Amino acid sequence: MLYISFPTWLKPEIIPGLPVRWYGLMYLIAFAIAFYLFKYQVKEKKIDVPEDDVVNFIFWTIIGLIIGARIFAALVYDTTGIYRSKPWLIFWPFYNGQFVGLQGMSYHGGVIGGVVGAVIYTKVKKYNTLLWGDMLTAAIPLGYTFGRLGNFINGELYGRVTTSPLGIVFPHAQRFSTSLDWVRDTAARIGMDISGMNVVNLPRHPSQLYEALFEGIILWAILWFIVRKRKPFNGFVISAYMIGYGVFRFFIEYMREPDAGMDFPLQWGASEAPNYLLTSFFNFSTGQILCFIMILSGTGMNLFLYFRKKNSEKIVEKPINKGKNDMRKLKKKIK
Repeated sequence: MLYISFPTWLKPEIIPGLPVRWYGLMYLIAFAIAFYLFKYQVKEKKIDVPEDDVVNFIFWTIIGLIIGARIFAALVYDTTGIYRSKPWLIFWPFYNGQFVGLQGMSYHGGVIGGVVGAVIYTKVKKYNTLLWGDMLTAAIPLGYTFGRLGNFINGELYGRVTTSPLGIVFPHAQRFSTSLDWVRDTAARIGMDISGMNVVNLPRHPSQLYEALFEGIILWAILWFIVRKRKPFNGFVISAYMIGYGVFRFFIEYMREPDAGMDFPLQWGASEAPNYLLTSFFNFSTGQILCFIMILSGTGMNLFLYFRKKNSEKIVEKPINKGKNDMRKLKKKIK
């Protein structure tokens, strides 16, 4: 068979019946990794700062991240309108009398919230915002890896239907009628027996694992071992992260199923395209549009900081050269 069944032993709850989930644990691991790598850089650069300030910086950045991620997911990605009519439910962790946590977090909203939290804290404490931002963004992707593993364990944020041997049948994915030609053709290509079935659950791209690899491990390795050691100015790692993440996520979005109701705001390919199939590379999802904005923002930030550095070097160089010329003139007069 040219597909993989989702492991039946893999459950969202760490202990069945208790409100402790792998997803929440993965977030804790992600935050711990980011804190450790940030603290490592502080020691590496021999920055004289109280350890409490390092802890508080990470804490307030995380608070901003969670707030931004939740608000963005509730107000932008939710299409039911319930959070707009009842905004107090955005941070209400119960549903029908059961504890469900904060279901639904947006990465792009988390970035905005995290940036706000980090900027406010460094400005209040009078620390170099770009330097601290560079150290934090060099650490984030490795922690991000565990967040996507949490999504995989939950069986959520899966990808589009695929005939790739990497395709996984996720238990909660949408099922399709076996009377459809494309469904029968897909099943035949992967050796799936659908005889006697009215509906079938087809394999999907494990896009959570793609993101964990490319946006997590690979992006972290690039930033940690190459970019941060060769950065020409503060803020360079931040801009490189924005560009790198945006590029990786943009292409992975072709394999990830967009959220319902947020399918393709820009359709230059096949119109009325279903979100569970890749029918055209010119139908762009909301996630791809946000990633494109992220790439442009990172590029613009890089150029701005580069020219600012060049201008500051010219300003410093002119008085020095002027002083040298005045000394030469004075020596000639003395002679």
